[in-house]
Amino acid sequence: MIHLLLGAVLLGSLDVSVTEQVPVMLAPPTQVRFDSVDYKNILHWTPPNSSHPLLYYIQWKIYGEPEWLDVDGCQGIQKLQCDLSTVTSEPREWYYARVHVSSLPSSKSAWVLSPRFSPRWDTTISPPVLRLNVTKRRVVVSVRSPKALVRKMQSRLHYKIFLTHASGQEDVLEMECCSNKLNLTELKHKERYCLQAQTTIPHQAKSSTRSSVKCVTAP
Repeated sequence: MIHLLLGAVLLGSLDVSVTEQVPVMLAPPTQVRFDSVDYKNILHWTPPNSSHPLLYYIQWKIYGEPEWLDVDGCQGIQKLQCDLSTVTSEPREWYYARVHVSSLPSSKSAWVLSPRFSPRWDTTISPPVLRLNVTKRRVVVSVRSPKALVRKMQSRLHYKIFLTHASGQEDVLEMECCSNKLNLTELKHKERYCLQAQTTIPHQAKSSTRSSVKCVTAP
């Protein structure tokens, strides 16, 4: 009888031990999506509700390829974003990313897939910085794009300069990157002009919004 009771106790302990080791499926993250500005491609997601610390694991692949690859620096992280700019750097490719969450010691969620992402079509081009310098004989227009965009697309960047006269007439002037300066000499003396700049990438049919308006009085 004693042996039977001992065996039952041991068996019960074994059952408890086995039960404790069964992984628990966590709720997955949601709203997995790319946010891309000037070809800086950041994956974002929304965390599930949990009272425990959560760790996130991110993988990526090229559309049409079977193999998922780990993103270096985004394995077991706690932040809610991951920079995939390096591995999604080819503008002509399409990419997927996916995220799953885990909580120690063994709980984890299913993978959640992002929408298909194209750097060429999905990135947003930010407007350039416009600066005006008035000299005795001219107005010098300077344009500067974010460094990340210049590094990526330097030879393909163009700028449009919108010059608005006091009458409301608007002229459109063009610049290539990266001369970045335009001398305006044919302006009426003491007349007020307002200017905006826009970045364009003609071969991709992409453009930024216009920069904020800056106004000057012609010398």
